[in-house]
Amino acid sequence: MKSTDSKQNLLLNNRNPEVLWAQRSDKVYLTVALPDAKDVFVKCEPQGLFSFVAQGLQDESFDFSLELYGPIVPEGCKTEVGLRNILCSIQKEQKGWWKRLLKSEEKPAPYIKVDWNKWCDEDEEESASDLASDDDTAEQYVGQDDGSSDDEGMLYLPDLEKAKRKLATSDF
Repeated sequence: MKSTDSKQNLLLNNRNPEVLWAQRSDKVYLTVALPDAKDVFVKCEPQGLFSFVAQGLQDESFDFSLELYGPIVPEGCKTEVGLRNILCSIQKEQKGWWKRLLKSEEKPAPYIKVDWNKWCDEDEEESASDLASDDDTAEQYVGQDDGSSDDEGMLYLPDLEKAKRKLATSDF
């Protein structure tokens, strides 16, 4: 009976944070929703293995590993830790669009979801490059620790007035 209790305790203590993903032809973006994370450790391996470990606000352990669809460049993987989430930018070994995030064809775990705020289709990549170019820092996506504003942890949202004007002047 004691071993069952310890297994349940282990399952309760190790949890998976919500993970949002999006891609471009050269990168995969993972946003780990874990407010006030500490001791964040990310490991990227060339064959496409991505591992994440962190401590939550109340010292809960959060971890997961993903076997990504294709090989990646570990040196091209960057992580930015913010107040509300952790943004991981993962460079693909070969430029191209992946059919899915994971190598497995099975349905992904329920904590992995598409990040519709960063998503773009193959034919929209050029117009969306201003949202996720290499010149950008993760400040658009991740809260900063300077304490100046509570809004800084929010995900980037496009200028809706600008979009309305563009829509009004289009011919369709």
